[in-house]
Amino acid sequence: MVEWITTPGLTDYRKAEAWMEERATAIADGKAEECIWLVEHPPLYTAGTSARPADLTDPDRFPVYETRRGGQYTYHGPGQRVAYVLLDVGKHGRDVRAFVQQLEAWVIATLETFNVKGEIREGRVGVWVTRPEKPLQPDGSVAEDKIAAIGIRLRKWVSFHGLSINVEPDLSHFDGIVPCGIAEHGVTSLVDLGLPVTIEDVDLALRQTFDTVFAQQP
Repeated sequence: MVEWITTPGLTDYRKAEAWMEERATAIADGKAEECIWLVEHPPLYTAGTSARPADLTDPDRFPVYETRRGGQYTYHGPGQRVAYVLLDVGKHGRDVRAFVQQLEAWVIATLETFNVKGEIREGRVGVWVTRPEKPLQPDGSVAEDKIAAIGIRLRKWVSFHGLSINVEPDLSHFDGIVPCGIAEHGVTSLVDLGLPVTIEDVDLALRQTFDTVFAQQP
């Protein structure tokens, strides 16, 4: 059984980290169920273990939190659904790469419910959408924007941290960082793509697609 928890309002980032640490330990010790925790945060930047200082271009704009998840800089804020994923990867093959691919597949399946085609790109973490209505890239390729970020950590084979999907955040808030270290592509959201989607709509889609994706675990 996987417990689903949805916290209304804006959740303090350090309190969220402390809760995840405690819950991940309890799951590893067999004292708690796996869970998906859905939250929103106040505007902030987080630095993963691969973050480069030069990618924090406006350090005074929002609070900056160093964190031990994988990845580089990312933004969290209102209008973005963060799904913290506390699952026992050890029970399902102990394959971290396959687990990240399942998280990507989960995001893609969720976006499909809104007729949005999410894609992954070699060498670029997260989920992307093509933007043919935008000017071509300097190399002549179609413009692409990031719509979801993924960054996890494992302890005793239990995952925590997770993913974020841009529903209707203030996209200008991403300007204070180079998101995930990728400067040549932009950021988008479901509402920016012209879809009247709410956080609650995304929550429902996440629930509907979760079992389909994670039932495929080895």
